[in-house]
Formats: sequence, structure tokens, C-alpha cells
Amino acid sequence: MPRFIIERAIPEIGSADHEALRAASAKSNGVLEAMQTEGKRIYWEQSYVTDDKTFCIYRSDSEALISEHSERSGFPATIITEVREVIGPMTAESA
Repeated sequence: MPRFIIERAIPEIGSADHEALRAASAKSNGVLEAMQTEGKRIYWEQSYVTDDKTFCIYRSDSEALISEHSERSGFPATIITEVREVIGPMTAESA
């Protein structure tokens, strides 16, 4: 299943308190659960919060499902990029 990075422009998100982030997570989870109940394969792995953006990692059958989640949840999907490959320090060691 393809993996996507979603850049979300959300002013001052880095200043949000734990309760606001918890509420955002719960809202996203609710939309994901509804979509999965509809037979749509979309899963949230994690998100990284910076000052004015979040970078979210999702697995999904398509970019269209990412856009649908964004519309239904109200969280902007400023840029959606499909991950082509994952590398790390150990990549240098592989044959």
C-alpha cells in the first residue's frame, strides 16, 4: 500500500497545547474510522508538528482518499506527496 507525506499549513500549530492536539487526533481518528467502515483503506501512521505546519505520514490506496480525509476532517492537505523509497543510515550498509 502506498505511503504518503501530507504537509498541512496550520498557523501556530506548534503552540497548541496537549488538549488541542488530543482533540485534533480524535477528530482525525473518527473520520478515518468512518472511512474504513465504508471499505476505504487509509491509515494514519504519525505526524510531526512544527511551528506552522504538520507533516503527516499516511498509508492509503490513493491520493484521492487522502484528499477525502482532509475534506471530511477539515484539516488542510496543502501538499500530498507519495513516498517512493525509504532510506536511512543502514541503507549504506546494504548490498
